[in-house]
Amino acid sequence: METNDRFTLADLTFRCRDRFSKPDILCRCEERGNHPRSTAQLFEETRALSLGLRALGLEAGDRVALISDSRPEWVTSDLAILAAGAVTVPVYPTLSAPQAWFILAECGARIAIVANASQVDKINEAVPDACELETIVVIDGDAKGGRFRVLTLPEVADRGGAILDADPTAAERYRATAAAVRPESLATIVYTSGTTGDPKGVMLTHRNIVSNVLATQGWLDLDPTDRILSFLPLSHVFERVVLFRCLFDGVSIYFAESMASVARDLLRVKPTIMTGVPRAWEKFYQAIQEGLKALGGPRKTLADWGIRVGYEHARLWLSGGKIPASLRIRRAVADRLVFARIRERVGGRIRFLVSGSAPLAAKVGEFFFAINLPILEAYGLTESSPGISGNPIDAPRLGTVGKPLPGVEVRIAPDGEILVRGPNVMQGYYKRKEATAETLTDGWLHTGDIGEVSADGYLSITDRKKDLIVTSGGKKIAPQPLENLLKADPLISEAVLIGEQRKFPAALLVPDFARLEARIAAMKLRAASREELVRHPEVLRLYQEVLDRLNGSLAQFERVKRFALLPSEFTMERGELTPTMKVRRQVVEQRWRPLIETIYG
Repeated sequence: METNDRFTLADLTFRCRDRFSKPDILCRCEERGNHPRSTAQLFEETRALSLGLRALGLEAGDRVALISDSRPEWVTSDLAILAAGAVTVPVYPTLSAPQAWFILAECGARIAIVANASQVDKINEAVPDACELETIVVIDGDAKGGRFRVLTLPEVADRGGAILDADPTAAERYRATAAAVRPESLATIVYTSGTTGDPKGVMLTHRNIVSNVLATQGWLDLDPTDRILSFLPLSHVFERVVLFRCLFDGVSIYFAESMASVARDLLRVKPTIMTGVPRAWEKFYQAIQEGLKALGGPRKTLADWGIRVGYEHARLWLSGGKIPASLRIRRAVADRLVFARIRERVGGRIRFLVSGSAPLAAKVGEFFFAINLPILEAYGLTESSPGISGNPIDAPRLGTVGKPLPGVEVRIAPDGEILVRGPNVMQGYYKRKEATAETLTDGWLHTGDIGEVSADGYLSITDRKKDLIVTSGGKKIAPQPLENLLKADPLISEAVLIGEQRKFPAALLVPDFARLEARIAAMKLRAASREELVRHPEVLRLYQEVLDRLNGSLAQFERVKRFALLPSEFTMERGELTPTMKVRRQVVEQRWRPLIETIYG
């Protein structure tokens, strides 16, 4: 594992230029083809933009908001800000105007770099009385700024380029500015999306993030021959630090044009690694399952045989059991005749997948291992830059989040809470001393997660501390394990357990509508709408059977006594999901309050 106590994110483009001569270090996939940037172009664009931002008055320590979808310009803007000694404040472009302005106003951003005119309009929509914003820089197109100065990103870069052309000392001055950034300097304020309340700004230094970049080298090997297809938002610290790690090791980074284009872009890019949240992998899983179901005749017989062999091999391997030679041979045949064709749908070159941000359903993880697509579950928080632990590729264990990364300490508090200490732990919450004091004690980060560590060092997350449901009888129920059990059934897409201060637990269930509609078609049932579908007696009977199977394995006080089917999936637009696809329990319960009252009526 490489170490360098002086290295900062401001040094990243220098390292990339000097060590890796690549034509496609960054690339954006578009309908008309891919548009790559070389390592030299990355360096030159970052330098020109950084000098241009300095010419606008940006100084070390100033905050710059970055409001855009993931793309190469996001990366060059971020690196340009960091090289100037300033602080990047990522803002999800999907946030509403009041939500975005809460962040802009609290962090005191002087400059905002935004994707397009619609983001400029959003900023102009809800300007607070007191704000420090002066300039908006637009990546695509042009816009009117109202009370703000508005420039395009090329205009700012051109200013930097003109400085380089006119001043022979400008290049060295840029290098000196980047070199002046210290590991302890604040690099970013990342506002947690939060499942409740206003977001909090997590302060991370260059040392915090670089320590995580270096620590992951002891977990996963990457090299310049690798290629990643990125489709998660860079506003989330998980994908952003993945990107920093890729640049550190010279991995080519390709950005999907959109979530809708991922299937197309996979075939074009043929990535070797991918990162994602469980919801993304669930959709991959469902798409593959639908494809397998559509097969007929000998092809279906062969596929069914291959999948059975894959599961047999995966279960033995994941449990550390000895794999007989006959099974290894059958698995090799299945891989060539069945799994290789499935993997072609994701480009055919994947070495491994990484899943983070939320628990991965066991059925999904086991299936990916069965078809020889290793999926490694990892664990982290924004407050820990973010990596805490990850499953080793040579000894993964489903149901766990692996072993702590090198240099990261994990211990379990008497009440079961996971505590973390290491160079990756944040400096605190911006302007939130009380919240910081509650979360950081004697250098230990209180994660809010409940878990346990096995004798051989594997960490398991069992629940969220604050999500524990306490019934009116005083019984405490951890909802996540039960929700994961429910979601393991193919008919259930999402599950939210309720029952706080109620007599018994109940569940709000979002059906997997594609599977449910296929099931009722086979039963020759009809429903005019989804609202009618989720109230159909035969449909309710199907889901009661699911609950009955689950309840048979639970303690009496844990059993889900009643349920309701929801007629629509959870969405970010309605606030039911965070940008990282986590369910906001309070929002869901508030929206469906009348339905909940009928459950307990």
